[in-house]
Amino acid sequence: MQITLFGGHGKIALLLAPMLVDAGHEVTSIIRNPDHAGDVEATGATAVVSSVEDADAETLTALLSGQDAVIWSAGAGGGSPERTYAVDRDAAIRTMDAAAATGASRYVMVSFSGSSRDVLVPEDNPFRHYQDAKIDADEHLRASDLDWTILAPGTLTLEPGTGKVNPDAGFNDGDETSRELVAQVALAVLADPRASRQTLVFGDGEVAIDDWLTTL
Repeated sequence: MQITLFGGHGKIALLLAPMLVDAGHEVTSIIRNPDHAGDVEATGATAVVSSVEDADAETLTALLSGQDAVIWSAGAGGGSPERTYAVDRDAAIRTMDAAAATGASRYVMVSFSGSSRDVLVPEDNPFRHYQDAKIDADEHLRASDLDWTILAPGTLTLEPGTGKVNPDAGFNDGDETSRELVAQVALAVLADPRASRQTLVFGDGEVAIDDWLTTL
Protein backbone atom coordinates (compact mmCIF):
# COMPACT_ATOMS: atom_id res chain seq x y z
CA MET A 1 0.00 0.00 0.00
CA GLN A 2 0.97 3.62 -0.49
CA ILE A 3 0.65 5.12 2.99
CA THR A 4 0.92 8.69 4.27
CA LEU A 5 1.83 8.98 7.93
CA PHE A 6 1.06 12.31 9.59
CA GLY A 7 3.18 13.22 12.60
CA GLY A 8 6.14 11.43 11.06
CA HIS A 9 8.71 12.44 13.68
CA GLY A 10 6.57 11.49 16.65
CA LYS A 11 7.65 8.60 18.86
CA ILE A 12 4.89 6.27 17.63
CA ALA A 13 5.48 7.15 13.98
CA LEU A 14 9.22 6.54 14.20
CA LEU A 15 8.46 3.06 15.56
CA LEU A 16 5.68 2.38 13.07
CA ALA A 17 7.36 3.53 9.86
CA PRO A 18 10.02 0.78 9.73
CA MET A 19 7.37 -1.82 10.56
CA LEU A 20 5.31 -0.66 7.60
CA VAL A 21 8.33 -0.59 5.31
CA ASP A 22 9.38 -4.09 6.40
CA ALA A 23 5.83 -5.26 5.59
CA GLY A 24 6.28 -4.05 2.02
CA HIS A 25 4.39 -0.77 2.15
CA GLU A 26 5.66 2.52 0.71
CA VAL A 27 5.53 5.16 3.43
CA THR A 28 5.51 8.94 3.15
CA SER A 29 6.02 10.60 6.52
CA ILE A 30 4.84 14.19 6.90
CA ILE A 31 7.03 16.32 9.16
CA ARG A 32 7.01 19.99 10.07
CA ASN A 33 10.71 20.47 10.78
CA PRO A 34 13.13 19.78 7.91
CA ASP A 35 15.84 19.02 10.47
CA HIS A 36 13.96 15.81 11.26
CA ALA A 37 14.14 14.44 7.70
CA GLY A 38 17.22 12.34 8.42
CA ASP A 39 15.60 10.60 11.38
CA VAL A 40 12.52 9.80 9.32
CA GLU A 41 14.37 8.58 6.25
CA ALA A 42 16.48 6.28 8.44
CA THR A 43 13.24 4.33 8.99
CA GLY A 44 12.88 3.69 5.26
CA ALA A 45 10.10 6.22 4.82
CA THR A 46 10.18 9.21 2.52
CA ALA A 47 10.11 12.48 4.44
CA VAL A 48 7.92 15.31 3.18
CA VAL A 49 8.02 18.69 4.92
CA SER A 50 4.58 20.19 5.42
CA SER A 51 2.87 21.78 8.40
CA VAL A 52 -0.50 20.07 8.91
CA GLU A 53 -1.52 23.03 11.05
CA ASP A 54 -1.15 25.36 8.08
CA ALA A 55 -1.92 23.04 5.14
CA ASP A 56 -5.17 23.89 3.38
CA ALA A 57 -7.47 21.49 1.56
CA GLU A 58 -5.66 21.95 -1.75
CA THR A 59 -2.27 21.20 -0.20
CA LEU A 60 -3.54 18.10 1.59
CA THR A 61 -5.29 16.84 -1.52
CA ALA A 62 -2.03 17.11 -3.41
CA LEU A 63 -0.16 15.30 -0.62
CA LEU A 64 -2.63 12.41 -0.62
CA SER A 65 -3.01 12.03 -4.37
CA GLY A 66 -2.29 8.42 -5.31
CA GLN A 67 -2.24 7.19 -1.72
CA ASP A 68 -4.13 4.14 -0.47
CA ALA A 69 -4.12 4.84 3.26
CA VAL A 70 -3.60 7.54 5.86
CA ILE A 71 -2.36 7.08 9.41
CA TRP A 72 -2.81 10.06 11.72
CA SER A 73 -0.29 10.12 14.55
CA ALA A 74 0.17 13.88 14.80
CA GLY A 75 -0.71 16.16 17.67
CA ALA A 76 -0.04 19.57 19.15
CA GLY A 77 1.56 17.98 22.20
CA GLY A 78 -0.24 20.14 24.72
CA GLY A 79 0.32 23.84 25.09
CA SER A 80 -2.30 26.39 24.12
CA PRO A 81 -5.93 25.34 23.62
CA GLU A 82 -5.90 27.23 20.31
CA ARG A 83 -3.11 25.12 18.88
CA THR A 84 -4.63 21.93 20.27
CA TYR A 85 -7.86 22.61 18.38
CA ALA A 86 -5.93 23.72 15.30
CA VAL A 87 -3.95 20.47 15.06
CA ASP A 88 -5.78 17.70 16.91
CA ARG A 89 -9.21 18.69 15.58
CA ASP A 90 -9.11 21.00 12.58
CA ALA A 91 -6.01 19.68 10.79
CA ALA A 92 -7.02 16.10 11.43
CA ILE A 93 -10.46 16.73 9.96
CA ARG A 94 -8.94 18.37 6.88
CA THR A 95 -6.84 15.26 6.27
CA MET A 96 -9.94 13.08 6.51
CA ASP A 97 -11.75 15.21 3.95
CA ALA A 98 -8.70 15.18 1.68
CA ALA A 99 -8.42 11.40 2.01
CA ALA A 100 -12.05 11.03 0.98
CA ALA A 101 -11.55 13.41 -1.95
CA THR A 102 -8.51 11.57 -3.29
CA GLY A 103 -9.65 7.98 -2.73
CA ALA A 104 -7.19 7.24 0.08
CA SER A 105 -10.01 5.29 1.65
CA ARG A 106 -8.22 3.53 4.53
CA TYR A 107 -7.76 5.80 7.52
CA VAL A 108 -6.22 4.79 10.85
CA MET A 109 -6.53 7.38 13.60
CA VAL A 110 -4.28 7.24 16.67
CA SER A 111 -6.60 8.68 19.30
CA PHE A 112 -6.81 7.87 23.01
CA SER A 113 -9.03 6.04 25.48
CA GLY A 114 -10.61 9.24 26.81
CA SER A 115 -11.97 10.33 23.44
CA SER A 116 -15.57 9.76 24.45
CA ARG A 117 -18.35 11.97 25.76
CA ASP A 118 -19.03 9.26 28.33
CA VAL A 119 -15.83 10.06 30.25
CA LEU A 120 -15.55 13.84 30.00
CA VAL A 121 -13.30 15.51 32.53
CA PRO A 122 -14.56 18.77 34.11
CA GLU A 123 -14.60 21.83 31.86
CA ASP A 124 -12.07 23.62 34.05
CA ASN A 125 -9.57 20.78 33.67
CA PRO A 126 -6.83 21.91 31.23
CA PHE A 127 -6.94 18.44 29.68
CA ARG A 128 -10.52 19.06 28.52
CA HIS A 129 -9.41 21.03 25.44
CA TYR A 130 -7.44 18.04 24.16
CA GLN A 131 -10.30 15.70 24.98
CA ASP A 132 -12.85 17.84 23.15
CA ALA A 133 -10.58 18.21 20.13
CA LYS A 134 -10.03 14.46 19.85
CA ILE A 135 -13.72 13.69 20.32
CA ASP A 136 -14.68 16.09 17.53
CA ALA A 137 -12.07 14.61 15.19
CA ASP A 138 -13.07 11.03 15.93
CA GLU A 139 -16.76 11.79 15.47
CA HIS A 140 -16.04 13.40 12.10
CA LEU A 141 -14.15 10.29 11.04
CA ARG A 142 -16.94 7.95 12.15
CA ALA A 143 -19.45 10.01 10.15
CA SER A 144 -17.34 9.82 6.98
CA ASP A 145 -17.46 7.21 4.23
CA LEU A 146 -13.82 6.28 4.87
CA ASP A 147 -12.76 2.79 5.88
CA TRP A 148 -11.64 3.90 9.32
CA THR A 149 -10.20 2.42 12.48
CA ILE A 150 -9.69 4.47 15.64
CA LEU A 151 -6.97 3.31 18.02
CA ALA A 152 -7.62 4.36 21.60
CA PRO A 153 -4.72 3.55 23.93
CA GLY A 154 -4.30 5.20 27.31
CA THR A 155 -1.27 6.76 28.96
CA LEU A 156 1.70 6.11 26.69
CA THR A 157 5.02 4.69 27.86
CA LEU A 158 8.40 3.91 26.36
CA GLU A 159 8.28 0.27 27.42
CA PRO A 160 8.84 -2.42 24.77
CA GLY A 161 5.74 -3.59 22.94
CA THR A 162 4.81 -7.22 23.51
CA GLY A 163 2.23 -7.58 20.76
CA LYS A 164 -0.37 -8.32 23.44
CA VAL A 165 -3.23 -6.11 24.56
CA ASN A 166 -5.74 -5.66 27.36
CA PRO A 167 -8.99 -5.60 25.35
CA ASP A 168 -11.04 -4.78 28.46
CA ALA A 169 -9.26 -1.48 29.10
CA GLY A 170 -11.15 1.75 29.65
CA PHE A 171 -10.21 5.36 30.31
CA ASN A 172 -7.79 5.32 33.25
CA ASP A 173 -8.60 1.65 33.76
CA GLY A 174 -5.97 -0.78 32.49
CA ASP A 175 -5.19 1.40 29.49
CA GLU A 176 -1.50 2.21 30.04
CA THR A 177 0.09 1.39 26.69
CA SER A 178 3.60 1.25 25.29
CA ARG A 179 4.08 3.33 22.18
CA GLU A 180 5.59 0.32 20.47
CA LEU A 181 2.38 -1.62 21.09
CA VAL A 182 0.37 1.19 19.50
CA ALA A 183 2.61 0.87 16.44
CA GLN A 184 2.17 -2.90 16.44
CA VAL A 185 -1.61 -2.55 16.57
CA ALA A 186 -1.60 0.07 13.80
CA LEU A 187 0.38 -2.28 11.57
CA ALA A 188 -1.93 -5.18 12.37
CA VAL A 189 -5.19 -3.36 11.68
CA LEU A 190 -4.09 -1.52 8.55
CA ALA A 191 -5.06 -4.22 6.08
CA ASP A 192 -7.33 -6.28 8.33
CA PRO A 193 -11.05 -6.01 7.52
CA ARG A 194 -11.91 -7.17 11.05
CA ALA A 195 -10.83 -3.75 12.29
CA SER A 196 -12.83 -1.79 9.74
CA ARG A 197 -15.03 0.94 11.26
CA GLN A 198 -14.06 -0.07 14.79
CA THR A 199 -12.95 2.00 17.78
CA LEU A 200 -10.37 -0.08 19.65
CA VAL A 201 -9.71 0.82 23.27
CA PHE A 202 -6.76 -1.10 24.69
CA GLY A 203 -3.74 -1.15 26.95
CA ASP A 204 -0.79 -3.44 27.53
CA GLY A 205 -2.06 -6.91 28.33
CA GLU A 206 -1.96 -10.63 27.72
CA VAL A 207 -4.11 -11.15 24.61
CA ALA A 208 -2.33 -11.47 21.26
CA ILE A 209 -3.37 -8.81 18.77
CA ASP A 210 -4.63 -11.35 16.22
CA ASP A 211 -6.70 -13.16 18.84
CA TRP A 212 -8.19 -9.83 19.91
CA LEU A 213 -9.13 -8.90 16.34
CA THR A 214 -10.89 -12.25 15.96
CA THR A 215 -13.33 -11.20 18.69
CA LEU A 216 -14.38 -7.94 17.04
